[in-house]
Amino acid sequence: MRTSAASVGSAAFFVVAPGTVIGVIPWLITGWVLPNGGVLLRWAQAAGVVLIVAGLIPLIHAFAQFARAGGTPAPVAPTEHLVVTGFNRYVRNPMYVGLVLVILGQALLFRSPGLLAYAAIVWIAFATFVLLYEQPTLTRQYGDEYEEYKLNVPAWLPRLRPW
Repeated sequence: MRTSAASVGSAAFFVVAPGTVIGVIPWLITGWVLPNGGVLLRWAQAAGVVLIVAGLIPLIHAFAQFARAGGTPAPVAPTEHLVVTGFNRYVRNPMYVGLVLVILGQALLFRSPGLLAYAAIVWIAFATFVLLYEQPTLTRQYGDEYEEYKLNVPAWLPRLRPW
């Protein structure tokens, strides 16, 4: 796939998938209504904003890496070669980790127990998808290249040094 087509595909997938997971569903849960409160709540909200930004950075960067590699993160339009650049050198699932961080940040920002529960459900869904679909598919598609990557880069907790 050409880089321009991959960029358009990645952007479209970004709007649909993460846009729903960290946009539409949290909005349905919270209505984007910020609670009023004292200093402690404001500190929690500030920490929430930091988590949101911290989650968006690897998410957006990983999407860009897929587009540069001539594919998308969507299973229907993968890259020709395994993407092991950027945040993928630290953790195998930077997009999923980023999405969960954003939801946790939103839970703090909106003081929402519902979003905390949603973050747990999303993480369980991601972990299940990775275990049952993504890892076997990547092993079939990329073979030894993926097996070596899997041995050297953790799935959920980032390495301290890049691989």
